[in-house]
Amino acid sequence: MRKTIITLVVSVAVLVPGAVLADGMPPGADKAPEKAADSSKVTMSDLAADAPNDYTVVKGDTLWGIAGRFLKDPWKWPQIWEMNRDEIKNPHWIYPGNVIHLDKTGANPRLTMGGPGVPSGDTGPSGGTEAQAQANVVHVDPRSRVEPLERAIPSIPGSAIGPFLTQPMVVEKGGLDNSPVILATQESRVILGEGDTMYADKIGNTDGVNWQVFRPGNALVDPDTGELLGYEAKYLGDARVSRFGNPTTLRITKAREEIDSGDRLMPARETSFPSYVPRAPDKPIKGVIMSVDGGVVELGQFQIVTINRGARDGIEVGHVLASYHRGQIVSAGGTTHASDLALGFQTPGWWNKLTGSTPAPVPTNDPSGDQPAGARLEGHPVQIPDERNGLIFVFRVFEKMSYGMVMKATRPLYVGDVVQTP
Repeated sequence: MRKTIITLVVSVAVLVPGAVLADGMPPGADKAPEKAADSSKVTMSDLAADAPNDYTVVKGDTLWGIAGRFLKDPWKWPQIWEMNRDEIKNPHWIYPGNVIHLDKTGANPRLTMGGPGVPSGDTGPSGGTEAQAQANVVHVDPRSRVEPLERAIPSIPGSAIGPFLTQPMVVEKGGLDNSPVILATQESRVILGEGDTMYADKIGNTDGVNWQVFRPGNALVDPDTGELLGYEAKYLGDARVSRFGNPTTLRITKAREEIDSGDRLMPARETSFPSYVPRAPDKPIKGVIMSVDGGVVELGQFQIVTINRGARDGIEVGHVLASYHRGQIVSAGGTTHASDLALGFQTPGWWNKLTGSTPAPVPTNDPSGDQPAGARLEGHPVQIPDERNGLIFVFRVFEKMSYGMVMKATRPLYVGDVVQTP
């Protein structure tokens, strides 16, 4: 019995680490745990190769353009500025003349800003030294002066998105039915352009003089679910009232496309360009490009697209989404499936229902997902990986869908491409 007890004691002693027997603590317990890297901050590797130490903001700049001067990924702009959510949504403090300084002295790079002409690191409590303040004093005689109000720089170029900001471009079925309609054209012309005259109803002398011309567009259907998201109103141009009456006479001041009898009018409103900071969504979001303004086949920089994700999905103005071209399905011999040749990607169910076509069989034994890299794939249809082809900035959000501008295109984008959190 005594021999058995001794054996058990020795066995337990073998299982206990020597360091515990020595000082009563496990190895490394007296050391502080290593601090994990803060993923909410940018690092030196995030900076652009030619990032300047200082940059003076000029008229015509955008937040996206300035972000690209300092960062490889412009949507990390809030992180290098160490912004909170309120600052992200209201960055009205960046104006032409401001000097942006890149500070690399800390563990993480960050941006700071001074006033016009103020050297970095030489600012006083109000943005400059007393000597600089005295040097900036200008003595003038009392007289009237007219100066334009200084505007904060916008997030993205505004020339292409103006019409998409001033009116609800997505409407319910029949949403334009009660709007003024073009009844006739001057000299019964079939189509109208800039400078031509037209006549419309339902416009009284209290309705304003500036109008925009729209034409009911196609239905927007979610490619993933088949849900009807609304109807797109196609912007055609601008018009101005030259004489109120019944009918009212208008002159076309801008014609983006041909205008004809039956097109609808909506009051023009003041354009307010988005000033939200470009940033990635806070959560994973994945959607699809549904349509492109102008109906072109290949999309490039600064073109406008619709996305099947909106406010209910967590999309906000200022969100940046990466776009990916869907990988084709190829057979063992490298032949592309017929359905993929038509659209450039695997045809989803909604397209097959719309066209009445039969989809090519989707491989159920795709070996790329359950075999190690480099495995032999011969004899199996395979899905080519999606390839990233651009970045899209969301500038207007509806409940079920959004408008975005292509800010970067490394290769052509297409309707049907995937958009997701970068």
